[in-house]
Amino acid sequence: MSTDRQMLLDFGFEEARIDWALKATRGAGLQPAMDHILANQDKPIPADGGSSSNASKAAGGEGDDDEDEDMKLAISMSQGGSSEQEAKSIKCSECGKVFRNTAMAEFHAEKSGHDQFEESVEEIKPLTEEEKKQKLAELREKMAEKRAKKSVIDAEEQKANEALRRKAGKDAGRIKEDLQLKEALKEAEQKKREKVEEAKAREAVKAQIEADKKARAEKAAKEKALREGRAVPSEASTSTAPAPAAPAVKKEYNEARLQIRLAAGGAPLTVTLPATDTLRNVAEYVASQSLAYDVDTVTFATTFPRKVFTKAEWGQTLKELNLVPSAVLMASQ
Repeated sequence: MSTDRQMLLDFGFEEARIDWALKATRGAGLQPAMDHILANQDKPIPADGGSSSNASKAAGGEGDDDEDEDMKLAISMSQGGSSEQEAKSIKCSECGKVFRNTAMAEFHAEKSGHDQFEESVEEIKPLTEEEKKQKLAELREKMAEKRAKKSVIDAEEQKANEALRRKAGKDAGRIKEDLQLKEALKEAEQKKREKVEEAKAREAVKAQIEADKKARAEKAAKEKALREGRAVPSEASTSTAPAPAAPAVKKEYNEARLQIRLAAGGAPLTVTLPATDTLRNVAEYVASQSLAYDVDTVTFATTFPRKVFTKAEWGQTLKELNLVPSAVLMASQ
């Protein structure tokens, strides 16, 4: 038994699985142990080490004692209760296989489902070293074939997993591109709306200027007529042009889009701030973007109309400083 165990260990089988096979076959030999290992290689090893009695109980709920009695009864009945010659083996009446002892016959019965056995005078010779080597070679060939099949299956699974991973990466990249495109479209739409609103604001300012010019002309004509003693002309006579439309209501803006040009050099800064932010908030933003500027010493000015903001105006909001909806500031240090 120890030689069989060592040969199985040399082949590379798990020690616990070898012990289970040797216990289950009751030391019947190398071939039954190898058959047991191959038949149960995908099954978990029992916690008790795999005794044949527990295996039998798990399979059918009966102990070995009952099975031994059934086996002995079947053998006895097949031989008429006695044999003239000494029995040296046990033969399966259904398939003709011959076994060295009852343990091997029980293992065959459990594996094949056969239940008809008889005693036999045929003596089973132990395997020679050459036969053992041949059995081991066959076993190695079977194991190599199984490993090759498993290797092919593993390669196919790995290939499928890699395809799934690549697909997931492409999907993530496509989602990212879609988000970037949506953000770009959203920003372009926002700029377009701001331009339209700025154009409307300029038109409203022009209309107000024209209305103021007309009012001043009418007032001057009335004053001149009074000085010359003439009748004061009516509004219809002093105006050849149709009355201008009522000026559009000035839209309330909640944000200020600022372009800040840096005297220290570099690309201009563009930022959109709430209309309620102060000029000091703008200074803090510039200082955070450029190390050349300090919050307490930076100054701001507009180019048109030309205006330099004082420290006293830093507490005023961008709306109060007429920097809404957009403006260009020069930042100096």
